[in-house]
Amino acid sequence: MLSLGRRRGAQLLAGKQLYGLRGFATAEQQDLVVIGGGPGGYVAAIKAAQLGMKVTCVEGRGTLGGTCLNALLHSSHMLAEAQHSFASHGILVDNPRIDMGALMAQKNKAVTGLTKGVEGLFKKNKVQYVKGWGKLAGPNDVEVSLLDGGNTTLKAKNILVATGSEVAPLPGVTIDEERIVSSTGAISLKEVPKKLVVIGGGVIGLELGSVWRRLGAEVTVLEYLDFIGGTMDSEIRRAFQRTLEKQGFKFRLGTKVTGADTSGSTVKLTVEPAKGGDTDTLEADVVLVSTGRRPFTSGLNLEGVGVEVDKRGRVQVDSHFRTNVPSIYAIGDVIPGPMLAHKAEDDGIACVEMLAGRPGHVNYNTVPSIIYTWPEVAWVGQTEDEVKAQGVDYKVGKFAFMANSRARTVEDTDGMVKFVSDAKTDKILGAHIMGPNAGELIPECVLAMEYGAATEDIARTCHGHPTLSEAIKEAALATFFKPIHS
Repeated sequence: MLSLGRRRGAQLLAGKQLYGLRGFATAEQQDLVVIGGGPGGYVAAIKAAQLGMKVTCVEGRGTLGGTCLNALLHSSHMLAEAQHSFASHGILVDNPRIDMGALMAQKNKAVTGLTKGVEGLFKKNKVQYVKGWGKLAGPNDVEVSLLDGGNTTLKAKNILVATGSEVAPLPGVTIDEERIVSSTGAISLKEVPKKLVVIGGGVIGLELGSVWRRLGAEVTVLEYLDFIGGTMDSEIRRAFQRTLEKQGFKFRLGTKVTGADTSGSTVKLTVEPAKGGDTDTLEADVVLVSTGRRPFTSGLNLEGVGVEVDKRGRVQVDSHFRTNVPSIYAIGDVIPGPMLAHKAEDDGIACVEMLAGRPGHVNYNTVPSIIYTWPEVAWVGQTEDEVKAQGVDYKVGKFAFMANSRARTVEDTDGMVKFVSDAKTDKILGAHIMGPNAGELIPECVLAMEYGAATEDIARTCHGHPTLSEAIKEAALATFFKPIHS
């Protein structure tokens, strides 16, 4: 007979939730154990349960879902609107200012609501949730160090690693999450820094730099490369940088940070030209390190069970997301590909669909990228630079939001829509948007590219008036023939 403790463990396993099992192997084998409850992991767990699998998801942070920056982005945008735009619309607000306590409380409320919502989805779909840090104990075993103490071992037919990524360390600059912060610390600052230095001009650095600039900080971005925005189209990048500079951003491109001194009242950064030269010192109240991310696989025991990784620590998988250990799979930021939450979600869905014997596929050529500044920037497919480098005969069509009626009426006219298409077939090769709600507009272009559409297909599709989406139609018209309103 089972002991009382073991019987109680088996009863818990049979229920909807599994919060704290101590010191024994679970009685019932799961079809799938997911290690990681971020966007990729929790979506995969729910989808697997919907496909009829017995699923357990293990998460050590105590909350499900990813890190949400949108709450602060929206709050800071509202402040900027009140300070700079309300008066021109006849709305008079005396001295709009921020209450940091209330601002952070609203952010925390939004995040808590989202994470509790995921727990609710787990209950609805009968996904068992274990709060603890999981590691591979064998091809079919996951050992969990439970958050409330003790440990347990979960047995599974298949295991899915979805542990996401962590901030890549920068030599000489130690993160303390108080004065030298990662994105985690940057969304929890207790006051607006007078001077904020952002190391890294990529997506996260520009988004969080934008938040604190609008809240009143002086923001300087240090970027090792000669340009910001990573893989962004160069024409869009130049326009984007000009707009950020108008908002008060300062940029030092081609700059390398070699050290940080926190002994004084300010952080002193030692910097030098990336290509070599004299060193300089830059002072800041807070420094944000956003120089990239790396797979978060520490403590997983990948090596112990024989799972292969590449030189960058990424788990190697085949087209079915299967590692070299047949029962262990991996998705999202721990495998090669863009480190994006929506890409991880699609990875998870495709992976479990194939585990269930169904077709599953992710087209990485149509995964959009979005920067949630204001204006937003979003793109999908190839840039003009990439197409030109390949020697492809191509066409470009552009339409400025300045000529869009909706953008003009709401006085939000920075930016453009740009298409790159094949000159012979008119097939869309890339779409690039800088402007209001670009992240909401790009899915039309993603869908078009997924179905191999031409710009003429979009141009001949009726778009509502007056809407920002008409800029997409006009850019498509400009690519295959001529725009109407430009």
